[in-house]
Amino acid sequence: MKIGFIGIGKLGMPCAEAIANKGHDVSGYDVRLLEPTWLVNIKSSIKAVVQDRDIVFIAVPTPHDPAYDGREPTAHLTPKDFSYDIVKECLTEANKHMNKKQLLVLISTVLPGTTRREFIPLLTNTRFVYNPYLIAMGSVAWDMVNPEMVMIGTEDGTETGDAKQLVEFYDSIMENNPRYVIGTWDECECIKVFYNTFISTKIGLVNMIQDVAMKQGNINVDVVTEALSNSTMRIMGPQYMTAGMGDGGGCHPRDNIALRYMAQELDLGYDLFDAVMNAREIQARNLAKFLAIESEKAGNMPVYIHGKSYKPGVEYCDGSYSLLVGYYLEHNFGVTPMYIDPLTGDNVTVPIKGVILLAHNKKVTYEYRGFEETQNLYCTIEKGSIVVDPWRTFVSDQHKVIHYGNTRKYF
Repeated sequence: MKIGFIGIGKLGMPCAEAIANKGHDVSGYDVRLLEPTWLVNIKSSIKAVVQDRDIVFIAVPTPHDPAYDGREPTAHLTPKDFSYDIVKECLTEANKHMNKKQLLVLISTVLPGTTRREFIPLLTNTRFVYNPYLIAMGSVAWDMVNPEMVMIGTEDGTETGDAKQLVEFYDSIMENNPRYVIGTWDECECIKVFYNTFISTKIGLVNMIQDVAMKQGNINVDVVTEALSNSTMRIMGPQYMTAGMGDGGGCHPRDNIALRYMAQELDLGYDLFDAVMNAREIQARNLAKFLAIESEKAGNMPVYIHGKSYKPGVEYCDGSYSLLVGYYLEHNFGVTPMYIDPLTGDNVTVPIKGVILLAHNKKVTYEYRGFEETQNLYCTIEKGSIVVDPWRTFVSDQHKVIHYGNTRKYF
């Protein structure tokens, strides 16, 4: 098929390339000036990219104010919806140059009701489907062709010709025979945003058990979470059942913040999402306090956070839990941490000695892909350091190693 992509940034470009790799003719446009690639034919305008295309995907941001991404406390901020200005501009321009033979597909995350309220009035010339993706930084191309499900939103939730055309297209590129979920625009908006916030809630719950372990003593959090994760009748699966660093990234924290806005707008009478974000922040503060106490007990040893980006293998700090822990260290406990992360430019070339938080763990983060490699250290840690591992996998006889959340041994 002839495929167009409006928005070929850090998410759109890997998706466009994955489609091209499956033999489709792909053109792309982005507001940034991009060099031509052998996979994607770069165009100079939306008009140029949509001409003669069978399907046109829009993969542009729905950003929040930068203060809302989750790297610093947000519970005190007024709930806000995402900004849809960029999406609306692209939809309007694409609509000018497309016709009913073409299918326009939006993959950006929006709140329930947004498509029907904000976008559909702009689309008079072309057909439209809402089709949000389940992709994540660090594994975009793999996620694109191995999704857990494909969500296809139509006006009334029926399997229209538009939905069938999209299914036919995806059948030509998928590697894992995914299930297709066809619903209304609103239902697919819900599935996407609640999928993300369900993950946030799950992480918050298992980290609450971790906090109980630290307060109560005589508890290894992994014994508890392993028992729960094997309870497949009611707890749906083991993924995200390893307590550790809190939720982060460009999607999950902000989705919870946006759903606070939705709860307020719909007058639900409760706000679980405020509680989720508040829990995330208090858990980060608890971890920061623990690091500060360990530093003080060791004669005010310096504190290092091993991993600055929001997860290993990416350079992005959007919603970084490491930065949130660092925020509390500095603002609540008077300790200024030093970050170590080669992908963010925070390189350390000499051995370090101090209290080191192992924020990154590749095996835990990417185990759903069958990834087995142990997290490599970004620096040399001197003998006598205190290594705090919230993932409870690091072993060494050269350092004091604290498996945060396992209080059988240390308390």
